[in-house]
Amino acid sequence: MNLTLKVWRQKGPEDKGHMVTYRVEDVSPDMSFLEMLDVLNERLILEGDDPVAFDHDCREGICGMCGMVINGVAHGEQVATTTCQLHMRHFEDNAVITIEPWRAAPFPVVKDLVVDRSAFDRIIQAGGFVSVPAGSAPDAHSVPVKKVDADAAFDAATCIGCGACVAACPNGSASLFTAAKITHLGLLPQGQPERDSRAKAMVEQMDAEGFGGCTNTGECTAVCPKGIPLDTIARMNHDYLRAAK
Repeated sequence: MNLTLKVWRQKGPEDKGHMVTYRVEDVSPDMSFLEMLDVLNERLILEGDDPVAFDHDCREGICGMCGMVINGVAHGEQVATTTCQLHMRHFEDNAVITIEPWRAAPFPVVKDLVVDRSAFDRIIQAGGFVSVPAGSAPDAHSVPVKKVDADAAFDAATCIGCGACVAACPNGSASLFTAAKITHLGLLPQGQPERDSRAKAMVEQMDAEGFGGCTNTGECTAVCPKGIPLDTIARMNHDYLRAAK
């Protein structure tokens, strides 16, 4: 495959970025998107040019590091797929591919496609800890949990904190991320003692970070690689309103 890439290049947070066009040839359809970028970077290094900076780690779709906007869609157009698990066979030969970083004020660009997502870390930190007695593991089934609650908690816990929901939201809202973190403990017995205080603290921290408000457009769930449903936000709003009272 031969491809034309339009890549966002930005030297640092205070610099003005711009799009740069590159031509990449002999790309295998079996390559992942990041492997294709590796090929580009190897060429740039051999030519004495600065390689394109992008986040990555596990390359197995579970760490949430590989966030970038591909042709205007967070993680690309393949449903429920992270960028690292997106393969080049989903693109046409001689395609023109636009690659940009997440676009949100709380995610400042560090360099090129790398953004600072430490705002997510501070939201999680605001939630605090779960106060459960330490000691040996409890006996199996000693704390009954309804299957519907266990399933919903597990679905919320699959959030990998990639930030695609923020990048896709026209308001730059982090409601889906925050709701997932609040919900997965709020549905389980172990999370009940701090349920109200956790919801209140995390939502207030989300607002303090400068994320926008949710208007239920649903773009967040459409690009979420783990398919976290929109009703998770409704659960968060319920817990926050109860805590605020």
